Amino acid sequence: MKIKSVVFDAYGTLFDVNSAAEKCKDKIGDKWEGFANYWRTTQLEYTWLRSLMKRHKDFWHITEDSLDKSMKVFGINMDMKNDLLNLYKVLSPYPEVKNVLENLKKKNFKLAILSNGTPALLDQLVQSNNLKDLFDDLFSIESVKVYKPDSKVYDLPLKKYKIKPQEVTFLSANTWDVSGSGNYGYNSVWVNRNNAIFDNLDFKPKNEINNLTQLLDLI
Repeated sequence: MKIKSVVFDAYGTLFDVNSAAEKCKDKIGDKWEGFANYWRTTQLEYTWLRSLMKRHKDFWHITEDSLDKSMKVFGINMDMKNDLLNLYKVLSPYPEVKNVLENLKKKNFKLAILSNGTPALLDQLVQSNNLKDLFDDLFSIESVKVYKPDSKVYDLPLKKYKIKPQEVTFLSANTWDVSGSGNYGYNSVWVNRNNAIFDNLDFKPKNEINNLTQLLDLI
């Protein structure tokens, strides 16, 4: 079936989630990378746990809650909290992102982000990185009040574009997101930037790439 839409996860796929901590690494010291990874893992765990508990809180507040815990675990001065949070609003995109989006736009695909992020966070991310004009839509889980990998999230582009799951190519650097979207029926591609091992969640993607540039050879 012909692909009609290319949909991207935001955090870790288009935007480098470690870039906030990296920008403060002189103050954090050698532990900045371990801290960044712990913050991200805790952030994701909180999204899943809140979905299971049916105690929804938006992604910005979850990011703050997970940061609080991470700073305590790593003994980081709480005076840095606001600096770290604000940097999360302007994460850096990976180097190839803009060129890939421009090439896909020329092929007339519907281009979208499908993310746990709030609408305001996503809008600020694409605006600050001059990517706004390249996307048709920024889909946030806030419209369904449950986090990925719930199927209600993956429904969103299909309802807007009136297409089938098989007509979507979905890209994520998160293996659980690739599995969730793949089990849903998307043509899911794993962006394996860090030579990681894929999870055992009843789905294996047909395509694995190291960066988004390789997507241009697939579609």
